[in-house]
Amino acid sequence: MRISTSMIFQQGAARISDLQSSLVKTQQQLSTGRRILTPADDPVAAARALDVTQSQSVNAQYAINRQTAVSSLTSVDSTLASVTSVLQDAKTLTVSAGNGVLSNSDRSNLATQLSSSLDQLLALANTTDGIGNYLFSGYQSGTQPFTKTASGAQYNGDQGQRQVQVDASRQMAVSDSGQAIFQGNNQDIFKTLTDLVTLLQTPVTTPAGSAALTAGVATANGNIDQSLNNVLTVRASVGSRLKELDALDSAGSSRDIQYSQTLSQLQDVDYAKAISQLTQQQTTLQAAQQSFVKIAGLSLFNYL
Repeated sequence: MRISTSMIFQQGAARISDLQSSLVKTQQQLSTGRRILTPADDPVAAARALDVTQSQSVNAQYAINRQTAVSSLTSVDSTLASVTSVLQDAKTLTVSAGNGVLSNSDRSNLATQLSSSLDQLLALANTTDGIGNYLFSGYQSGTQPFTKTASGAQYNGDQGQRQVQVDASRQMAVSDSGQAIFQGNNQDIFKTLTDLVTLLQTPVTTPAGSAALTAGVATANGNIDQSLNNVLTVRASVGSRLKELDALDSAGSSRDIQYSQTLSQLQDVDYAKAISQLTQQQTTLQAAQQSFVKIAGLSLFNYL
């Protein structure tokens, strides 16, 4: 077969171009730290890496959701801790009100303190989170849950619990119905305190009035205990949810590490192998260039 000078130049240039392309690709792999620069480099690994990346992104979103849930539940628990403190103070005042040696004036002073406790309790029941959503209004986060009335307070929310997707197969309630907490189990703490204040403000002048006072204080004392149980039940539930979120966070962190390791195995370049390959490619390219120069310089005239 007759090889023309033109063919020699074309084949030599093509070979050098291929070597230069391979060298540039290896340099890009080293500079980016990625073995797969385009899906064509390894279609199967590229598709698998895309799936893992999507799964990791979803896992990261669940982590963000859990942070939101923790923030909301922490606010609920902190508020209910304050509610517990107010109710315990109210119980102490109620027990004191049952002391038979107190005068009408003494009971009136206790009524003033209990009225203040009622206002504190109402303010806590209408607590909002960091972005202005009411904690205890159910699904209606923009609606103030309680409005003070002459007989106690009216609930304006609903019975819903706002849910957050905290894991692939787990939705978690991050709020609780204010009605269930403050007016649940046939016990309305706002009415109890309002009635108790009215009772203590009423002067006792007869044995019948004294008996009514004793009965009313006993009823209020039992109702406050029931309200404390309602609050403590919800706080126990909130604590359980926070503990579960900790466990889900731990599992989510482990999955994220696994995803990162899998992506590293699929995508990351083997630096030792790549550097060795780069060195070989540089040597091969240099040799090809030198050979091309010598071959291109061959001519019959050199032998005449």
